[in-house]
Amino acid sequence: MINIDDLKFDEKGLIPAIIVDSLSKKVLTLAYMNRESLEISLEKQLTCFFSRSRQELWLKGETSGNYQHILSVTADCDRDALLIVVDKDGPACHLGTDSCFTAPLYINENKGEFSMDGLYDLLLQRKKDRPEGSYTTYLFQKGMDKILKKVGEESTEVIIAAKDNDKKEAIYEIADLAYHVMVMMVEMGISVDDIRKELASRHVIDHKVKQEKMTGNS
Repeated sequence: MINIDDLKFDEKGLIPAIIVDSLSKKVLTLAYMNRESLEISLEKQLTCFFSRSRQELWLKGETSGNYQHILSVTADCDRDALLIVVDKDGPACHLGTDSCFTAPLYINENKGEFSMDGLYDLLLQRKKDRPEGSYTTYLFQKGMDKILKKVGEESTEVIIAAKDNDKKEAIYEIADLAYHVMVMMVEMGISVDDIRKELASRHVIDHKVKQEKMTGNS
């Protein structure tokens, strides 16, 4: 473990801090800290930054309620930059977006990075724009009954593939099920973060074992 004295602040007394969501692993923002704001951050276990434009300290979430609870602070090899992993209470950006990084400059279409968050964002856009000829548009137009019917059908397909011990088919059907469940989530206003937080809040396996033991003893 190192301490603050080991860090290298720049000529203005600042050090850049990259803030990362502990659940999604998404980069939320890049901000700056001075020694005082870093000390406050460590004391409160909440991110506190130094505003270069206002020349003052600001505790993230103090006015918006979107606090960032610090899980870890790690310095890079040169000790002149910080990586801070947080649990967030709301959007990181002052514009109301989950992350400040929302303006693509370049994307390699042949090697695009897939993520569940990216798929969710795409489904949100499909619901908003309703492009003609899109299967997702069709689902949103038909509404929840149609979406739930597809979720049920795909659940059955997953069960059949698993029962047949067909790994390739199971993967295919699980992907179909995941897609339709996410369409349902968008329709209901349930975010990927909502699911992550629910899973993180409980020990799924231990809870299930406990239930089975209680059932067996009854």
